[in-house]
Amino acid sequence: MTKVLGVVLAGGLATRMGGGDKGLLPLGDGTLLDQVLRRLAPQVTGMALNANGDPDRFARYRLTVLADTIEGYPGPLAGVLAGLDWAAKNGADQIVTVAADTPFFPVDLVTRLQEATAGMAHPLALAATPGIERKLDRHPTFGLWPVALADDLRQALTQGTRKVVLWTDTHDGRNAVFASEDDPFFNVNTPDDLAHAQTRARGAA
Repeated sequence: MTKVLGVVLAGGLATRMGGGDKGLLPLGDGTLLDQVLRRLAPQVTGMALNANGDPDRFARYRLTVLADTIEGYPGPLAGVLAGLDWAAKNGADQIVTVAADTPFFPVDLVTRLQEATAGMAHPLALAATPGIERKLDRHPTFGLWPVALADDLRQALTQGTRKVVLWTDTHDGRNAVFASEDDPFFNVNTPDDLAHAQTRARGAA
């Protein structure tokens, strides 16, 4: 498999949690971000964090912090672009993105995304789980992204594209489908979600 760099997307505004950094909320013996990094680290050859504002609040993680280069908090695609530009400077061809508020994502995420893109000139895929009526629920913050499409993404963002799947579909992005029995892409949006995550983390300990 091709080596890939990992980028944790933490650039959102967390309005339903009252603002602040969801990744820094407590979970288990650390934070949501601690759990995310523990899951991601064995799957990639290096990691960075996409976040806006003062990067010093993440100093203890000793990660490169990448701010959006597109103003106005345009969403996860801006974080993807920041990650692609960082990867290009580090000689990588691909990145995988994960969300800072989703602490139970699959430990084989990267392998499955790469398998789904076999044969593509520019490997591009999103994680997905089975939905209702045989439809798939795609998880747009969990994806494999080719550095070769960075300039195309930059142009799309400049022209107002914000929805991840609209851009990935224009490049025939594929889906890597994961079983959903234990909701691997459960994310923390509310205080009740955080309580559920803490209970789930205790059960996995």
